[in-house]
Amino acid sequence: MNQQRILVIEDDTSIRQGVVDALRMSGYAVSQAEDGDLGLDLAITSDCDLVLLDLILPGLDGLEILREIRATRPTLPVVILTARGEESDRVTGLRLGADDYVVKPFSLKELLARVEAVFRRSPERPSDVRQIRIPDGLVHFQRREIQYDDGLRCELSQLEVELLRYLICNAGRAISRKEILSRVWRLDPTGIDTRTIDMTIARLREKMREDTSHPRLLLTIRGKGYMFAAQEEAE
Repeated sequence: MNQQRILVIEDDTSIRQGVVDALRMSGYAVSQAEDGDLGLDLAITSDCDLVLLDLILPGLDGLEILREIRATRPTLPVVILTARGEESDRVTGLRLGADDYVVKPFSLKELLARVEAVFRRSPERPSDVRQIRIPDGLVHFQRREIQYDDGLRCELSQLEVELLRYLICNAGRAISRKEILSRVWRLDPTGIDTRTIDMTIARLREKMREDTSHPRLLLTIRGKGYMFAAQEEAE
């Protein structure tokens, strides 16, 4: 089983070190940042599986970081750590897509329990797929690119990677737009325009060199949604 990776973004040195030590003793791989700018960079570019995020930080604040994470890595779990205990702050964080909210002071035992609970609630996140062969090349998920057999390469956005992973891990099953919004975008699908999903699928088909009039991999299932139909084995 792959070791789960957690990013801790916290400016208080003593709190951050205590959290990092507790996580490592519990078997997690941990990286850390003491300000918002470095924290956002690591959240977007590193291969972390969950973020513990303080709201009050030097540089970018936690809510700004959360907005950017949800825009670029919509399936990445985020647990907010903050001294802000007011209801308005909790509601704002949860509406922006936080998975949980822990108010300081907290016990490390409670924090570890909440981290475990978030991981249990998110079994559908297909983080273990590393690459998959397609007819014209190889999709590398960690590199976020397609390497074509003719030597050319094409970059994938994080959102495209997460959507393709989810479809691959559910290959052969039609996935509704509402499920994609909920599981991949991590948004409440009620009343949301789903054309952004259609546009993302269209971009993926183009990058995967699909015949858009007769796609072989990313199929549109009329009245249901989308399905990944490739038989190639994912690694």
